Amino acid sequence: MVRGLIYSIISGIAFGFLPIFGKLGYACGMDVTLILQSRFLIAAIILLLWFLVADRGALRARPATLAKAAVLGLVFYPLQSWLFISAVERIPASTPTLILYFYPVSVTLLCALLFGSRITRSTALSLLLVTVGCCLVFYDAFLARLDGTGLLYAVGSLLVFTFYLATVQFLMKNENPLTLTFYVICVAGLVWTVAAGGPGRYLALSGEGLAVALGLGLVTGVIAVAFLYKAIEIIGSPMASIFSTIEPAAAVLAAWLILGEPISGLNVTGMLLIIVGIVWPNLRLLRSGATI
Repeated sequence: MVRGLIYSIISGIAFGFLPIFGKLGYACGMDVTLILQSRFLIAAIILLLWFLVADRGALRARPATLAKAAVLGLVFYPLQSWLFISAVERIPASTPTLILYFYPVSVTLLCALLFGSRITRSTALSLLLVTVGCCLVFYDAFLARLDGTGLLYAVGSLLVFTFYLATVQFLMKNENPLTLTFYVICVAGLVWTVAAGGPGRYLALSGEGLAVALGLGLVTGVIAVAFLYKAIEIIGSPMASIFSTIEPAAAVLAAWLILGEPISGLNVTGMLLIIVGIVWPNLRLLRSGATI
């Protein structure tokens, strides 16, 4: 079980480095299309090589699976990623991640509306904590007079991510999550490779730029996804979700250590409320150590 928890934390930290690599990519002269091409195309290539060696069964996909991957990879994932990385260009790296973590509230409310999901008292308290935490993040952003367009991009990323997760809940039935995710990444990689004008632009990057491109694919793509699914395999989705909430904390700390971005008291308070709000409904599960 401990191994599964460690895998969850590694995955959360890896996902938290996405805005950091985004900022570093912009500093190296990369634009949004090249940053996203690096994240998805390089991740798809490395994951393909890994599956060929470790789990060829994950590459077997039904036509229905490929169709679902096309819907998610052509529409939701590229749009959400573009909005998120565009926000990173204009506002501090940690802010889009903290705003994105309002998704437990938005997804719960949307699923209640679309699928009739029940909201318990524990869930309602969780949603309240997450909402207050995100409000503190927004308030801090307005106090700091952050770029309004950047904040709109971050909110847009949240909204698209909300519909993405709700759609995934519907499309994931009778699917291997790892297989579907891999093909979604492949489709998104093709989308951004076309948008970036092909892989030839890597030839113009400096050594630092190539390192950032590799980091985007390896850390935020391969490590984030692979360790998440290894954690789910060992301890189940609920427990993996609890410990992957280290992502906003990782983003805030990495932005401070690597980019020199200041950490405000409101940001820290908001981040802690968001994490508590996500963990709260699962405390009983956490105490029991149960898995599914």
